[in-house]
Amino acid sequence: MLIKRKSIEQAESSRRPARKPKFAPVTLSEQDGVRYLHFGTEWVQGAMRIRKPDWPELEYAQQMMAWMLFIDAPRAIAQLGLGTATLTKYCYRTFPEAVVTAVELNPSVIAICASMFKMPPEDERLRVLEMDALDFVNDPANEGAFDVLQCDLYDATARGPVLDTPEFYQACNACLRDGGMMTVNLFGDHPSFARNIKAMKFAFGHVICLPEVHDGNVVALCFKQRPVIDPEALAARAVQIVAATKLPAKSWVKGMLSAK
Repeated sequence: MLIKRKSIEQAESSRRPARKPKFAPVTLSEQDGVRYLHFGTEWVQGAMRIRKPDWPELEYAQQMMAWMLFIDAPRAIAQLGLGTATLTKYCYRTFPEAVVTAVELNPSVIAICASMFKMPPEDERLRVLEMDALDFVNDPANEGAFDVLQCDLYDATARGPVLDTPEFYQACNACLRDGGMMTVNLFGDHPSFARNIKAMKFAFGHVICLPEVHDGNVVALCFKQRPVIDPEALAARAVQIVAATKLPAKSWVKGMLSAK
């Protein structure tokens, strides 16, 4: 998400009368066959390669799938913050036995994901909920309901996750089944980074950060219980993931082992 690219609607919107909408405007740009989502600024909120709509185009989005090293057959996955539906689509296509739930507060984001980012319609395996992620994780009905949470919650100014308290991360932990994991997108060079890591370590059994990618993003892996880190087993699992999906899982293992 730490990418700047001018939105094709930005100049036009700057001429409109100033007012305070409930949500920042949802805008788009395209370059080199990639469509980008913005919230009325140059900050990129997600991306889709038009010819490969189900592929996670941005490197941090690929890293958000690093939970696959530990969980190979999830039954229930939740995405907090829809973005361009990148992770929602990928999980829906890759894990046909899993129920995928996406949580997004802004109805315009949900609409544009369906119209411009190839998000499939809801069915018995895909739910898209228009609601606050904080309300979702605090709902008693979601306690112990998920194998995986993926958290990517940013506003238009990309100042850091909009939910980052110890209480929020505790609620996320409570939504996970035993052995569950959450991946979180952070900004490595932002003042919010240390605060988020401290809150995660308070709430989870173990936290590992993958190396920062070129966009400035750092993905944190949050484990409900401290995992067994077996380098040989992780390397073997990475080979399976690469063969099945072409995701760069070997680099995830290298990053984890250098960080632990």
